[in-house]
Amino acid sequence: MNRTALTRYLTEFLQVGNYKDYAPNGLQVEGKERIKTIVTGVTACQALIDRAVELNADALLVHHGFFWKGESETITGMKYRRIKALINNDINLYGYHLPLDGHPMLGNNAELARELGIIDAESVEGVAQGLVWQGRLDEPMAPSAFAAHLASVLGREALHLGESDKAIHHLAWCSGGAQDYIDIAVELGVDAFISGEVSERTFHSAVEQNIHYYAAGHHATERFGIKALGEHLANEFGLTHHFVDIHNPV
Repeated sequence: MNRTALTRYLTEFLQVGNYKDYAPNGLQVEGKERIKTIVTGVTACQALIDRAVELNADALLVHHGFFWKGESETITGMKYRRIKALINNDINLYGYHLPLDGHPMLGNNAELARELGIIDAESVEGVAQGLVWQGRLDEPMAPSAFAAHLASVLGREALHLGESDKAIHHLAWCSGGAQDYIDIAVELGVDAFISGEVSERTFHSAVEQNIHYYAAGHHATERFGIKALGEHLANEFGLTHHFVDIHNPV
């Protein structure tokens, strides 16, 4: 597949223009023009780049790429080594942040709902660029049972905060570092809110607002979208796809 055609397709498919983001979405480092093999992963860390080299990737697609607002603008140290490895091996790097969180078909939030068996899942319109989702469980679950369900699906323990004894039926979620959207969840009247990361203040918010909160891991909640995107591209264009999950306990 031609690099320009892939770039154009991803821009349109992921509706990049609909989001105000903290990093550029799209092609971040240019590599070879023809793309046959793609590797996907959550973050463009050195370990993932090295694995992409081993797999003879023509393109690496990630959720967390480079050139974030507020970071150093110089290409030195860790960033230099990562970019050097990409350039030396002629690998294209694509990064898609918020567009991959919010995509209605295969975004992180849509895929998380699918993995957890949440039904009637939908984005909350007009709130946080549509990144907060809500839905319900087919049958209510006790808080401890839902924590176990999260652990089973995500492969890691989830931190449960809150002192409510109510069962969980209606819930809201947002993957990644979205703990402060707990107040939006309270306004929605849900029983529980899930995000990836947690802050000290989140505990008090959960207790005082009588809501269950689950910190399920930034990395863990954002594996599914980029994997689904790679599978979609493989099916759509006949590309070879490898999803590489680099361990991250955060």
